[in-house]
Amino acid sequence: MPDGSSSGGDTLTVLIASPLEANEVARIGAAHLGVRVVHRPDLIAPMRFPADHIGAPFTRTVRQESEWRALLAQADILFDFDRTHLADLPELAPRVSWIQATSSGIGPLVGKHRYHHRMPDTVITRASGVHAQPLSEFCLMVILMHSRNFQAMAAGQASQEWARFAGTDLEGRTLVVVGLGAIGMQVVRHAAALGLRVIGVGHLNEPERFRDLPLELFVPIAQFDDVLPDAEFLVLVVPHAADTVGLLNRERIAMLPRGSVVINIGRGALIDEPALIDALANGHLGGAGLDVFQEEPLPSTSPLWQMPNVIVSPHSAGTSDRENARLLDLFIDNLDRWLRGEPLRNVLAAESIVEATNQAGEAASGWRAHGPPRLQAKTNKTPPDGRGAARH
Repeated sequence: MPDGSSSGGDTLTVLIASPLEANEVARIGAAHLGVRVVHRPDLIAPMRFPADHIGAPFTRTVRQESEWRALLAQADILFDFDRTHLADLPELAPRVSWIQATSSGIGPLVGKHRYHHRMPDTVITRASGVHAQPLSEFCLMVILMHSRNFQAMAAGQASQEWARFAGTDLEGRTLVVVGLGAIGMQVVRHAAALGLRVIGVGHLNEPERFRDLPLELFVPIAQFDDVLPDAEFLVLVVPHAADTVGLLNRERIAMLPRGSVVINIGRGALIDEPALIDALANGHLGGAGLDVFQEEPLPSTSPLWQMPNVIVSPHSAGTSDRENARLLDLFIDNLDRWLRGEPLRNVLAAESIVEATNQAGEAASGWRAHGPPRLQAKTNKTPPDGRGAARH
């Protein structure tokens, strides 16, 4: 649509469907004067914190709801999903031909509501890359807190006890990064800068993307199990898909070296959580940094809350006060492409859509089903806290 028109011949209408600062909204209109940008903060849930795309609990009046439905009916493009009408969005927004999401892991949401069937002509784009910097920094934080034994520092400070101790340093330690998208590649770069030996696990369909990464070794997904015994630190950053549910199961946790640290910034469904808890409790794992969980919010009964060697982040590791500026950079670039009739960045791939029947754990081929024969975990390594035993 190079002339900035909608399919009906009217001016193209962009509806802001989730909380967004007015100055960021103004950037869209400034970049595209011929596009009608509709931003009605009074009809959207109020923002609770920077980059909050859900908002505080909010109920529209009857009149407000009528206004909002009228705007949905007019919209050609949605900035984010309308979370107040996820179930009936295709019916309320029949003109929408593109939705720009504010999250990367939207496959389960799209699959749950069958948007790919109910809105087959609508392009949906992810926010891939927007959260790479803060999520990579979260991974480094977890790695450094465990290697430098922050737990001992915090305990000593709380008790006002001056007790010297030894941590370890990271040079030559092995980090395995599973998933080499924008986030995984940023983790690789940052970790290598600290001297870590980094092994990447990913798909072979785009090998040129990995050519300039500072990887010690690249392993295709079919050989994932081969590198688990070397993973002193393991970062999971693959999306929730049919073939990634239960990716880190009890068997694979047992293959990790004693004292290793697991970091999950992908989705909670990637890990067998009871198996993880058992391994943390019995000392096989030295620690974990978790931003995502099988059930969110994490139930108050979960043992993870009370484990001193676990960092619990309430799905906030990727949230930054600079997030919306990055999101608008992506959206404006995609809008440029849309108006020129060019392919958009970060289009949701069909294989990333998780059908409702698969969300409970039915896995297809790929990560789980076609790995090589299981290997025995090595046990002769010094754990990454440098003390010769699992960290407590």
